[in-house]
Amino acid sequence: MPTSTVSAGTTLVPFDGSPSRAAARLAAEGPHEQYLVYERSGSWWYAGGARATLVVDRSHVTLDHGGARTRTPWHQDPLETLHQLLSSLPFGDWRAYGWAAFELSYALAGDAGRLGEEPLIHLVVPETEVRLSPGSAEIRCGHPDDREAIGALLRGAPAYGDGGERELLHVDLRERSEGAYHGSVARAVEGIRRGDLQKVILSRTVPVERELDFPATYVAGRSANSPARSFLLKLGGVEAVGFSPETVVEVSANGRVSTQPLAGTRALSGDPAEDASRRAELLTDAKEIYEHAISVQVAWDEMTTVCREGSVRAEEFMTVKERGSVQHIASRVTGELRVTDRGPWPALAAVFPAVTASGVPKDAAYRTIRDLEAGPRGLYSGAVLTAGSDGFLDAALVLRTVFRQQGRTWLRAGAGIVEQSSPEREFEETCEKLRSISRTLVPLSGR
Repeated sequence: MPTSTVSAGTTLVPFDGSPSRAAARLAAEGPHEQYLVYERSGSWWYAGGARATLVVDRSHVTLDHGGARTRTPWHQDPLETLHQLLSSLPFGDWRAYGWAAFELSYALAGDAGRLGEEPLIHLVVPETEVRLSPGSAEIRCGHPDDREAIGALLRGAPAYGDGGERELLHVDLRERSEGAYHGSVARAVEGIRRGDLQKVILSRTVPVERELDFPATYVAGRSANSPARSFLLKLGGVEAVGFSPETVVEVSANGRVSTQPLAGTRALSGDPAEDASRRAELLTDAKEIYEHAISVQVAWDEMTTVCREGSVRAEEFMTVKERGSVQHIASRVTGELRVTDRGPWPALAAVFPAVTASGVPKDAAYRTIRDLEAGPRGLYSGAVLTAGSDGFLDAALVLRTVFRQQGRTWLRAGAGIVEQSSPEREFEETCEKLRSISRTLVPLSGR
């Protein structure tokens, strides 16, 4: 099947192999220093380079485009200023890709005094955008050299990761933090019993001592996981590979909004009978059901603040989703976004950060997280997202992810703490979640 032109600036290129491997090859060998790969609903998008860049920090939104820089202060809601600057771009049909840090929640809560110097949001409107589906890729690119380079990589063989078996890295998930994490859980339970809050997600980090091949890790990890979304990125000084178990929010161009809280966890063993037994136990465990129910209630309440009256619904209530090394109780809350001049961003502002990665109520959970975790979370439990000029937005919750920044590589996972929690069980839950990504880490020497 030959290469064909679909429209001005858009080329259709056939390729062999899986879209995930093709996307990884574009990331590893393509012409762009910065990129983001995003999987959604059976397709993969590769976004390379930056036609425009928008960065939100503690006080301003900075737009770089066409060699010019605009730095605009934000007040109360940085997403409103972000939307205004995106709407000012001189090209009407755009798609933006990027990430939002967990600490964006402090800005949205009106607590900018808690913010440091790290960016809260980093978005790009890419120079090159490739949509990969089984067998074919649609390349949208204004630069002929980049278009030819992308096409050559897709037509070449083998696809990335097809070069044989790779060495996998073993990481000790228990290492030095078990005692400290037990202590943090115990303190959180004390706070819950005092009535300070109902639930908080406490996380811990696990260092990775060797350099990783991130595209190869993405290929290996995607073959072993069943995520709601997956991503591979090198953008704004951050590298990450993740297999998100749930979305923070989804907004369609026609204004339908949904969020997908997952709370309540059991490990997957690979034995069907054992996993069915654990699933039955999960659905009858009072602690897990309570943890899930209060998360759904918060998601419902948040959705009502931005959706049309009477449109909010609970769907797929208390189903079980298998996500890599674990299974979760899952529900979906949907609604119809009220029409505003702010695009889809009010929906993200309403539900960010995901209740399943913060706590109930959120303000009290933020305080507990700051007290009991060391330093800011950054991208962990934030979002990797894509948004369009037509009002579309899709944001994946950043969990089951390996990170690299400033010469340091690490994993991170958390567990939902409620009054019935035990430190031992919650620590074990973090190990179960970490295995979704730790079992498929490819060291750089494995290329």
